[in-house]
Amino acid sequence: MAEKAAQERTEQATPRRLQQAKEKGQIANSRELNTLLMLMLSGGAMWFLGPYFATEMMTLVKTSLTLTREQIFDPTAMPVLFKRAILDALGIITPFFIVMVVAALMGPVFLGGGINISGQAIAFKWEKLDPIKGVKRIFAWRGLIELLKALLKFILIGLVAIIYLYNQAGEYLGLSDEPVKQGVAHTAELLVMAFLVIGSTMTLIALVDVPFQLWDHKQQLKMTFQEVKDENKDTEGNPEVRGRVRKMQRDIAQQRMMAEVPKADVIITNPEHYSVALKYDQNAMDAPVVVAKGVDLIAFQIRAIAREHNVPIVTAPPLARALHYTTEIDYPIPHSLYLAVAQVLAYIFQLKRKRGWQQRGDLKMGNLPIPDDMQY
Repeated sequence: MAEKAAQERTEQATPRRLQQAKEKGQIANSRELNTLLMLMLSGGAMWFLGPYFATEMMTLVKTSLTLTREQIFDPTAMPVLFKRAILDALGIITPFFIVMVVAALMGPVFLGGGINISGQAIAFKWEKLDPIKGVKRIFAWRGLIELLKALLKFILIGLVAIIYLYNQAGEYLGLSDEPVKQGVAHTAELLVMAFLVIGSTMTLIALVDVPFQLWDHKQQLKMTFQEVKDENKDTEGNPEVRGRVRKMQRDIAQQRMMAEVPKADVIITNPEHYSVALKYDQNAMDAPVVVAKGVDLIAFQIRAIAREHNVPIVTAPPLARALHYTTEIDYPIPHSLYLAVAQVLAYIFQLKRKRGWQQRGDLKMGNLPIPDDMQY
């Protein structure tokens, strides 16, 4: 049972898995949304650019069919004219092609996949030509869903087309009574309108398909617990190695901290559990700085080093706890503890000024002004 649970895809995809899927071209994509965008944008382009296309194409046809006597009898002229006509036609329809390309790229962008042109995404994959896998895809549940969507599209588009053509039948039948130029323009307008109306039926299908594709993409990228565990090992290293590295870092940091204890001006203790080493240079510091601190064994080591180097040790439990919990190493003490620490340092500096003063035992100071919010 435990092995089966470990193989079930129950974990959400990690950022690394999502990035790898995107590099392979495995992004959320709705063909219905792509179709809708291409239909609507191309219809809109034809609506706005139709007069331009008609004018330019009529000019192109007229120019291409108007030949001089020399061009008619020159065998080399026709290929040149034909090439020029092709290039001119491409130039005329280029804006429409640009609109179509933009429409094709907008779908994945709207779904959050972005534009993916990596080598893996566009590389040819021979396995896609495997007929056995193709049959499996057809009869899989995703294939059935695609079949249902196709039937739904056929029914909706057919129904809307019938209703639209029935309502516009008079417009189409009246085209034969219009002048040629006006009739052509009117026909183009009716066709574009039909294109937009019928294409808009894809909106309903896209509204259903987009959430499904996002959910399905998320399900496909889910990972097993073992995959997540293996990925963590690959990205962060073996847990045992990380533990050893962290231990080495702690040891180095502790050694560096202990090296600062002999330079401290005073050690404030609990006295059993906490030790905090303070240093204050009136010329270089705005406030006393904590150079070392620790609990239990580390606190004992701090006191031992302090005694070895004749650093004064003051027993002041409330102040020791307040400094330990509120101040990090190499940071100045809080403003609210200035007065209490100032009294301790003033007492220590007064003792040090006495000639021949040596540490003969831990000093004790009580009734220090510790604010209520600093009581720990």
